[in-house]
Amino acid sequence: MRSFMNINIIFIALISSVTGVILGYILRKISAKKSANDAEDRASKMLEDAKTKQQKLLQDAKNKEQEIIIRSKEKAIKIVDEAKNDEKSRRRDIQDQQRRIEKRENMFDQKLMEFENKKTQLDEKNKQLDELKIKISDIKEQQITKLQEVAGLSREDAKEKLLQIIESDEQDALMNRVRKLEQTSEEELEKTSRKILSLALTRFASSVCTDTTTTSVSLPNDEMKGRIIGKEGRNIKAIEMLTGTEIIVDDTPEMITISGFSPIRRQVAKIALDSLIKDGRIHPARIEESVQDAKKALTKDLRKSGEDALYQLGIPVSSIDPKLISILGRMKYRTSYGQNALQHSIEVGMISGMIAEELGANVFVCKKGGLFHDIGKAVDHDMQGAHPEIGYNIMKKFGFPEEICYQSIAHHEDKPRTIEGAIVKAGDAISGARPGARKQSLEQFVQRMEELEQTAGSFDGVEKVYAIQAGRQVRVFVHPEKINDLTAYNLAKDIANKVEAELSYPGEIKITIIRETRVIEYAK
Repeated sequence: MRSFMNINIIFIALISSVTGVILGYILRKISAKKSANDAEDRASKMLEDAKTKQQKLLQDAKNKEQEIIIRSKEKAIKIVDEAKNDEKSRRRDIQDQQRRIEKRENMFDQKLMEFENKKTQLDEKNKQLDELKIKISDIKEQQITKLQEVAGLSREDAKEKLLQIIESDEQDALMNRVRKLEQTSEEELEKTSRKILSLALTRFASSVCTDTTTTSVSLPNDEMKGRIIGKEGRNIKAIEMLTGTEIIVDDTPEMITISGFSPIRRQVAKIALDSLIKDGRIHPARIEESVQDAKKALTKDLRKSGEDALYQLGIPVSSIDPKLISILGRMKYRTSYGQNALQHSIEVGMISGMIAEELGANVFVCKKGGLFHDIGKAVDHDMQGAHPEIGYNIMKKFGFPEEICYQSIAHHEDKPRTIEGAIVKAGDAISGARPGARKQSLEQFVQRMEELEQTAGSFDGVEKVYAIQAGRQVRVFVHPEKINDLTAYNLAKDIANKVEAELSYPGEIKITIIRETRVIEYAK
């Protein structure tokens, strides 16, 4: 019984559970359907709202589009109106220009007609003038022919005869006038030049020292000669090869001589030998070191010599390139006819500056130009060309102004273009022409005298020529029947010009023409 009751209870519980599930499902389905209906209502409402907003936006867009189109049309109309106005204005301007051009063309046509008329008139006048000239020339020829018939002489004969008469009548007057003018001008110029040169030279005086081609080296004893020669002469050969000089070891006690035409090489050899003698070690390796040290020491000496020259003339050292200072210092070991080139340049700079002060010229240009006028001689053996052109190019390279560079060329020109060039030329002549400043060998002196006499004797009418006063004066004797007093002046100028063009000489040469007529008659 109890088991039956339990089964009923289980059955009832099962039925209750099924019933609850079914009721829950039904209720859930009803609730879901209600929620779906509510969602559909909301979606429909949202769709209607969206359609309403879309229609509103489309309407607003259409309104704005219509406004934009209206504004664009207004602007287009305005632009078209402005373009039409501009076109009208341009048309008016073009019409005005066309009218002006037409007016100018009319004026040009009128002037062209006038010019053509004037040209026609001028052509007619030229033709008339040509006809008149032909008539005048015919009349003149007829008159000349009649005069020749009357006088019995041709035109050339009459002209020559007239000139001979005038020359014979006025020769004395012309000669007196020429002599008077030349004497007056020469006296005044000589007086002024003597005054200027005397003032300049009295303010400057320097000793004259002629360089030679040998250098002496003192030795502590004669034993040192053997050490300098070395075993089988290897030391002396090494010195000669490295320095390019010749070492002369003779019987002179405690003395050897360095011979060579290059003063720089001789100085290098002397410095090297002094160092070797002082050190005591003399062998080829040590000789090579000493020569290298001597070259370095000489380089410093060249720089110092150039600076000293600038100090003497009052030229700031800082204004000159150091390389140019070293080139200037090389002139200390350069000679010209035995005269030291650096000392000569310093003298030229000082003398030129003093003359410039007296004449009121540019003193700085004369001093600097005088100092560097022969700078080309420092490197003329390393470069092609004459030293005036080399010096000019060197000064140009280092930035010198043209008026200073020109001094290198001016001192070799017959007629310098500037007053400073003439002053430097005079200073160069004064420094080189002083007694004892330069020297010449006997052969060179004789050759120069012969060339001078041959040059002066190459002219027609010259009888004899004598060069006197060491070539500073030439006396020329002429044939009196070939050379008269008037042509004697021209002959002297021609000889002087030829001497200047063909010969090389220091200072100046005076040309004296001597014309002597001797009339001899015997009373029997």
